[in-house]
Amino acid sequence: MALEIAASVFEQNDAPAPRRARRVGALRTIIIGAGEAGKTLARDLRRTPEYGLLPLGFLDDNPSGAALERDARISDLRRLRVDRLLGRQEVHVVRTASRAVVEGKRVLVTGAGGSIGSELCRQIRSFRPAALYLLDHDESNLHRLQMELDGQALLDSDELLIADIRDSHRIKQLFEDLRFEVVFHAAAHKHLPLLERNPCEGIKSNVMGTRHLVEAAVETGVERFILISTDKAADPISILGASKRVAEMIVQAHAGGFTRFASVRFGNVLGSRGSFLSVLSEQIEKGEAVTVTHPDVTRFFMTVEEAVGLVIESASMAELGETFVLDMGEPVRIVDLVHNYAAQFNLHEGDFVISYTGLRGGEKLNEALFSESEQRLRTEHPRIWAAMPAAPTADLDVVIDRLIEAASFNRSAVVRQHLAELLPAFSRTPTAAAPALAAPYPDGF
Repeated sequence: MALEIAASVFEQNDAPAPRRARRVGALRTIIIGAGEAGKTLARDLRRTPEYGLLPLGFLDDNPSGAALERDARISDLRRLRVDRLLGRQEVHVVRTASRAVVEGKRVLVTGAGGSIGSELCRQIRSFRPAALYLLDHDESNLHRLQMELDGQALLDSDELLIADIRDSHRIKQLFEDLRFEVVFHAAAHKHLPLLERNPCEGIKSNVMGTRHLVEAAVETGVERFILISTDKAADPISILGASKRVAEMIVQAHAGGFTRFASVRFGNVLGSRGSFLSVLSEQIEKGEAVTVTHPDVTRFFMTVEEAVGLVIESASMAELGETFVLDMGEPVRIVDLVHNYAAQFNLHEGDFVISYTGLRGGEKLNEALFSESEQRLRTEHPRIWAAMPAAPTADLDVVIDRLIEAASFNRSAVVRQHLAELLPAFSRTPTAAAPALAAPYPDGF
């Protein structure tokens, strides 16, 4: 009887450049036997380049063991089964009529080089806007984005705008000269632990920057303005959440005129830079411990496509400064997500270790989509809700003026006091600095 040989290979050419570089001069190696021992040997050889052996694949007489082996990487995120990962189906929220919001319009995306901003640009482009302006303060982000969109990056387009949203004169000049009709505001400082240590910077970008854009939009007759917010803005206890909640309040306060305003709250976006899955992928690939704050921590998750769809759909429904939220089902335990992710790559519990690091300052064990004081309203879309917050008890403009002034002089304690004045849930107590982590750490997990 002839021996049936089944072979599987590693897609080494798809591996990140640094991993390929450290294999130069290694002996190309095939492993006979694709059982657990063989797979363990392959993983150990890939993680220990000093042995000088480069495993290319397996030979085995069991075809069911011929499954393709490859590193768990960010590029693999697109083939993950979202339903298995999150326990719910992916929601497609954009209706055909909603695309007319940007068709033939002069559209601005701030923070265009970020994860959400760049996906917005890709999708908006397909809806045939009259012009799509990409604003970012980082020229490298614009270079990378143009390369993604056009296949080349000559940086010679008038639609690429280098600007800092904290610069009111620059923002006013751009709005006056280019006469945007639709604005998607994705630019922000968003890393929770950094903002806990640098609260004034969070206010300068997330509050002052938003105010500059909103005021310029009103003055120049922008038709629609959509702010990208976060679920951390619901009863916030962090600088990130508080600064974004104040940004929502600014948007709401300017509603009712010609410009239609709205905010959109996201959960955590799968696959975005610095998100849990991107860090999880890197940690597992390198054989490092998977860092999770707490065994019972939960978060709401959504895909990039869901997030951008929610933004575009919200733009079509914007009226009076509403805050729109996607119905994402039940929150997901992070530990369950880790195991669901590993299972899709045929990894077992013995293949990785979870390290619990403890909640840091400003982090919640469980996030909420709505604050206790917000009224939850249905919209014309069955999977999108609207939150209508209670009116602020303080004189909003006066307190925001003081807040921005304190941030401008880098007075962190005063910034926290003014945030507590505006937001009852926010703590006045400064957050103690936590020890630095040696491994990459995703925000809020």
